[in-house]
Amino acid sequence: MDVPFLTYFNLCNPLSFKKIDNFPVTITKNGEFIMCFEINPAQSRKIEPDLGQFLGNLLFTGQKCGGETDEEQVTLPEGRYLFTQRRSDAALNRDEWLDLAIEQQKDGLWERNKLTDLLYIRFLYEDGAFVTQIFRKITDGVSHLRY
Repeated sequence: MDVPFLTYFNLCNPLSFKKIDNFPVTITKNGEFIMCFEINPAQSRKIEPDLGQFLGNLLFTGQKCGGETDEEQVTLPEGRYLFTQRRSDAALNRDEWLDLAIEQQKDGLWERNKLTDLLYIRFLYEDGAFVTQIFRKITDGVSHLRY
């Protein structure tokens, strides 16, 4: 398992997914999925957020589909994001990706980024490993400063 690190990611085009009602119990090698959660506003600006209070409502789940579809779509919108990913032999469970999201928030706030209260978690399989990606959009009022 590689060590995750914080990076900035400019997504130039949105990633579209077919909206699904239930997230799959297991993620297969051919699957690609996304979830979007609200983050509790009281926790979203804390360096040490409360793990039990961090996530708000699940806004949507989606599955990558090949090509055009008439089904309802959900997207990871274009924009500038804090981006973290972890590769592993199996898809990360909820506790693992939640820890990864909290570490990303800590690092992002330490770097003085202003983040939205939405958390996107993308699961896919590439280059022989399961990959979990965490996206937090940086607001237009970025206060990212380096000393």
